[in-house]
Amino acid sequence: MKQIWLLFMAVFSLFGICRANGAVKIHKVAPAYWWAEMKNPELQILLYGDHIASCDVTLSGKGIILKEVVKQDNPNYLLLYLDLSEAKAQTFNILLKEGKKTQTIPYELKKRIHKGDDIKGFTSEDVLYLIMPDRFANGNPDNDIIEGMLESKVDRTDSFARHGGDLQGISDHLDYISDLGVTAIWLNPTQENDMKDGSYHGYAITDYYQIDRRLGSNEEFKTLVDKAHQKGLKVVMDMIFNHCGSENYLFKDKPSKEWFNFHSEYVQTSFKTASVMDIHASDYERKIATDGWFTSVMPDWNQRNRHVARYLIQNSIWWIEYAGINGIRQDTHPYADFDFMSEWCKEVLEEYPYFNIVGETWLNSNVLVSYWQKDSKLAAPRNSNLPTVMDFPLQSLMNQAFDEETGEWGGGLYKLYDYLTQDIVYADPMNLLVFFDNHDTSRFTTTDEKARNLTRYKQAMTFLLTTRGIPQIYYGTEILMTGDKGNGDGELRKDFPGGWQGDKVNCFVPEGRTTLQNEAFEFTRKLLNWRKGNEVLAHGTLKHYSISQGTYVYQRTYNGKSVVVVMNGTDAPQELNLESYREVLPQSECTDFLSGKKVDLTEKLSLKGREILIFCL
Repeated sequence: MKQIWLLFMAVFSLFGICRANGAVKIHKVAPAYWWAEMKNPELQILLYGDHIASCDVTLSGKGIILKEVVKQDNPNYLLLYLDLSEAKAQTFNILLKEGKKTQTIPYELKKRIHKGDDIKGFTSEDVLYLIMPDRFANGNPDNDIIEGMLESKVDRTDSFARHGGDLQGISDHLDYISDLGVTAIWLNPTQENDMKDGSYHGYAITDYYQIDRRLGSNEEFKTLVDKAHQKGLKVVMDMIFNHCGSENYLFKDKPSKEWFNFHSEYVQTSFKTASVMDIHASDYERKIATDGWFTSVMPDWNQRNRHVARYLIQNSIWWIEYAGINGIRQDTHPYADFDFMSEWCKEVLEEYPYFNIVGETWLNSNVLVSYWQKDSKLAAPRNSNLPTVMDFPLQSLMNQAFDEETGEWGGGLYKLYDYLTQDIVYADPMNLLVFFDNHDTSRFTTTDEKARNLTRYKQAMTFLLTTRGIPQIYYGTEILMTGDKGNGDGELRKDFPGGWQGDKVNCFVPEGRTTLQNEAFEFTRKLLNWRKGNEVLAHGTLKHYSISQGTYVYQRTYNGKSVVVVMNGTDAPQELNLESYREVLPQSECTDFLSGKKVDLTEKLSLKGREILIFCL
C-alpha cells in the first residue's frame, strides 16, 4: 500500500511541474497564426505543452466554432479543429482550464494579403535556377553558428559539413541571377534542420514552421521572396512530406506512434517505388516502398493519419500565404501516400488556382513518370492532381546524347528524338520539368575534360531551352562547375566561387571567370534572355523530324510564329536536302540567331560538325 501511495505521489509531482504559479507551459502552437476568409474554413491548431491533455478547452472569439478537441496517446498534445466559416480577422483566446487554473493563449486570425488567384505559379514561360542555400553565398557570417543548435561547426573543407551560405547571400546576388536570364529560383529546403550532422542539405526537417536560423529568419525569407518578385523572379520552395528529421519534436516526443509508419519503428524502404503502379506487385512490395524509412534518422510520416495529413497540408498553405511563394517542389513524391498527396495538391490548387507544384518523380521510364502527372490515363480512375513532374528519363538521355555520334537508328541525338516520340504517355508534356543535372545527380560537366568541351555544353543547353517543358538549371552550371556523384553528394554541391569573403576566385563577375567560363556564361545568358518572354518557346507546339544525316531538326510554333532548331549530332560535316523540311523552313534565306549570319536555304544546308543553327520565323 505504501508503494502504491509513493507511486501516486511521484506521478502527481511530475504532472504538477508544469503547474507552477498556476501556468500551463506551452512549447509550441502550430501554426502560430492563420488567416480569416480562406476557402477552406477548417483550421487545425496543434498545441504542445507539458501534460496539457488534462485541460478543458474553450474559445473566446466571434464567429469561431470549436468543432473538435482531440487528445493523443501522449498527454503533451491537444489538437483543436476550428470552423472559421463566419470568422473575420481578429485575435481570440484559447482557454485551457484545469480545475480553478486557466491559461490564456492569444491566437491571431490575420486579414489576408493575397486573394489566392493573385499568386502566379511557375510555368513553361519560366526557367528555374536551383540553389542549395548553404553552398551559394554567405551574406551574413554572424549566423554561421547558432548557440544551442546541434551541428555547431562550419568547415568548408568538409563536403558533408555546413559551409555558411544563407538567404542573405542569395539576396545579395539576385542581380546576378536576374541578369543571367532565369525567371525563377528554386531553393533546396530552408526550413529548420537541427540535426547532429549533415544538416546542410536541408532534407531532414525538425520544425516545419521555422526557417533554419543558420540561413536566416522567417522574416528574411519573406523579404527574399519580395525582393525576388521585384526583380521579376519567382520563388519555388522545396518541401518534404514523406519524412522529417529524427530531432523533430513531433518525433522525439511524438503525439502517438501512429504519426509515423511502422508504429514509429525504423524499417528501411526498398526504394522500389515502381511497385506503386505495378499491377503485378505484391502488397508487401508496395508497403515497404512507401512506408519504409529512407534512413533511421528520417522517420516516415504516416499521412493516412488524418491529423498528420492536416498538419502537413496546412503547413504548405501557411508558407504560400505568409511568404507569397510561387511554387513548391515536393521531394520524394512517390514515396508518400498517393491519396494524401492527391488531396494535398487538390487543396493547394483550390486555394491558389494559378499556383504550381512539381513532384520529384525519380523513375527510370516515361511510363512510370507519367503515372504521377495530373489527369494521367494510366493512373485513372485515380488522379494525383500533381501538375508537374520531373523528367528524369530525359535527364539520363541528355547525359548520354551529346557524348555520342548520332545515327539514323540509334545513338546520340536519336535517343532524344526517340524519347520525345513517346510523349503520348504524358497528360501534359509542357508541364514536365526538364533538366540535365541537379543536387542529387552528377553535374552535366562531370569532369574538367567535359567542362572543356564547350560544343557539348552548347548543344545540351540549346536543347534544354528550346524543347518542350519547363527548363531548370543548377547553380554553377553556367560557369562549368564540375561534380561526380561517384565521389559523394558533397562533390555535387560545391561552393559557388566568390560567395564567401576572402575567396580567391569570384565567378559572379566576368573578370573572375576564365575565358572558357565566360564563353559558357555568355552563351547561356544569350539563350536565357532570348527565351524570356518568348511565347513560341513558352507555349509553342513541338514538331520534329526523324534523324537524317546525323542531324536533328525540330520546330516550335505558336500564333503564326516559329523557332526551328537544326543540330548536327556528329563530328563530321553534313549536308541536308531541304526538300523534306519545307513545311518548317519555307524561306529561301534565314538568319541564324546564334551567329547572326544569313543562311541560304534554297536547296541544301551545309553543317559543320556539331553545328547548331536556330532560325526564328
